[in-house]
Amino acid sequence: MAISKKYGRGREFLAQKELIDSKMLAEAESEDPNKNRSQAAEDLRQIVATIGKRGHPGEQIRCVVSVAMLNEGWDANNVTHILGLRAFTSQLLCEQVVGRGLRRMNYTPDPETGLLTEEYVDVYGIPFSVIPFRGRTTNARAPDDKPKNHVRALSDREHFEIRFPVVEGYAFALQKNEIKADIESTEPLSLQPEINPTALYVKPAVGYETGAPSASGPGTVELQDREEYYQTTHLQAIKFGIAHRIVHKLVGDSQTAPDPDSNPKLRLLSRHRLFPQVFRFVDAYVKDKVDFRGCDPCELGQEKYVTRIVERLMTAIQPDETKGEIPLLPILNRYAPIGTSADVDFLTPRPCTETLRSHVNQVVLDTGTWERAAKFRLEQSELVECYVRNDHLGLGIPYEHDGVSHLYEPDFIVRLTNGVHLVLEIKGFEPDQVHAKHAAARRWVSAVNNWGKLKKWDFLVCRDPQLLGQELDQLVASEG
Repeated sequence: MAISKKYGRGREFLAQKELIDSKMLAEAESEDPNKNRSQAAEDLRQIVATIGKRGHPGEQIRCVVSVAMLNEGWDANNVTHILGLRAFTSQLLCEQVVGRGLRRMNYTPDPETGLLTEEYVDVYGIPFSVIPFRGRTTNARAPDDKPKNHVRALSDREHFEIRFPVVEGYAFALQKNEIKADIESTEPLSLQPEINPTALYVKPAVGYETGAPSASGPGTVELQDREEYYQTTHLQAIKFGIAHRIVHKLVGDSQTAPDPDSNPKLRLLSRHRLFPQVFRFVDAYVKDKVDFRGCDPCELGQEKYVTRIVERLMTAIQPDETKGEIPLLPILNRYAPIGTSADVDFLTPRPCTETLRSHVNQVVLDTGTWERAAKFRLEQSELVECYVRNDHLGLGIPYEHDGVSHLYEPDFIVRLTNGVHLVLEIKGFEPDQVHAKHAAARRWVSAVNNWGKLKKWDFLVCRDPQLLGQELDQLVASEG
């Protein structure tokens, strides 16, 4: 019978070394005063007390046979099977023996449910019928109790450690109100009439109708479109509105509630100087980067498109250091400003593959092919010094999409042999939110390079892992 370890522990077979050294056992039990009994007994005690604990004398023990019972306080948290081979005369003894297996091994909640995953101990030959327990029903299928992979940084690979800044925001401090924006590298925008229709037919509801809505019944069908909006709105006005929102964001001034501590005259001067520059960026973006797909240009005035243009231009706009401005700098987490691959240590039931050129021992495979192929190319490339998968690593890049703040977690960090740290994303399908992530990553790289305390950084999106080696060659060649 199997008992749930929801309140206890286990997974991985109990404990065993081959056998505890018979010579050590003989010395511990010997009456010969010349034998080192105390040291042998202490060594034996250490082995039994640390069964299954990584880095301790009892780490390799896989099976323990106890003539009586293991004492209270003995804590091997990876017990999965208990076999009783003698008579039990005490119910308390039964409970204590079963309790040897009720110790959880993993206290990491399932990210999908927020609850601890169920663990079980199989107990045979112990009469515990009066012990309250939660077990599997007789005819029910056993749950999929997968063994968990221990993903962790290895101490003997410290030379592969990768450190990175933990960025929470950006210091955008303008002294002369001079800004710049690389519109050419900004993500494009495509209108979506198939998702947001520009016209539809409506029919008044008369009386009662059962079932699905239909066009039958009395009343006429009328076309509802936005022609009147198109006639009363100009694209130039939409551009002015977008520029107006961006300027308010740049000066830290809310349109509804201005900061009471800010200087109104200074805000006015800033807006006066910034607006012409911002409008040129908006005009260039609409001209070169917007695909109207046959829609009326005034469709751009929808809040959905306005918000996305504001977000993309806010990501692209930076202080113009060539005109005396302080370059864009990262704002680091005050408690943990620097992250490191040495902090990776977690258990996962997901499949993993071993690494050779990474500080972390395994790469978790979220898909069947993408991560495995990328890992293979990274291990194979002569340009890669080391790498680490961004899983429980803590690298998050802040960005906004549709007015909501998010954290983008790229797939890998790679340290190339030329000293450049590469933020690597493996991506196939790219919806609009992915474009926002990539733009945020480029801004992150720019700010971190301006900061300059963890060498040079770059960003690469690989859309085919099989070509990753070639793309790394091209990247290194372009950097000279």
